[in-house]
Amino acid sequence: MGSILNRKRKRIAVLASGNGSNMQAISDYSLKNDINGDVVFVVTNNPDAYALVRAKNANIKTFCIDFKKNIPRQEFDREISEAIKNEKIDLICLAGYMLLLNTVFISEYQNKIINIHPSLLPSFKGVHGIKDAFDYGVKVTGVTVHFVDCELDHGPIILQEAVQINEGETAQQLEAKIHEVEHKIYPLAVKYFCREELKIIGRKVCITERC
Repeated sequence: MGSILNRKRKRIAVLASGNGSNMQAISDYSLKNDINGDVVFVVTNNPDAYALVRAKNANIKTFCIDFKKNIPRQEFDREISEAIKNEKIDLICLAGYMLLLNTVFISEYQNKIINIHPSLLPSFKGVHGIKDAFDYGVKVTGVTVHFVDCELDHGPIILQEAVQINEGETAQQLEAKIHEVEHKIYPLAVKYFCREELKIIGRKVCITERC
């Protein structure tokens, strides 16, 4: 595999639509640990996203294109794609990005896009993973980090961690626990990618230190 010192540092872009707490977690972790990568670019479709404030405070370059404006989707996607290409990005992290990526973009960055989802996939896919699990009455839910493919919340799983739902717990309390786990395992998955420690075999992802 070779020494990490001999490998090119990975340039990371984070796509976010809202608070950007996972972007913050990845960036903070990369500054405190040698993950062989740096968050260099934050992209959002929402000019009011707090992720932009977080990026500015961390001196990270940003790109914002307002999806609510009357821009044809094809043009919107093209601008996002060009912005990422111009930054020579090696890894794209979706962090609360509320738009589906088009298939051409996903194919172009195959196995270089990862996402975090607030449930134990394949259960409770979609944008309401926490609420759906809570309302269903499951006793255990959790967090999944996975590669992105052309199906919703479907790509090969990198990491998962379970979260217990306690008796009498509210949905808000569960959400706080989910976010705490997200902020722990998403940076780890990014580290494994940047240090070239992930191997995809079919639908399975092997972390080389555990193989």
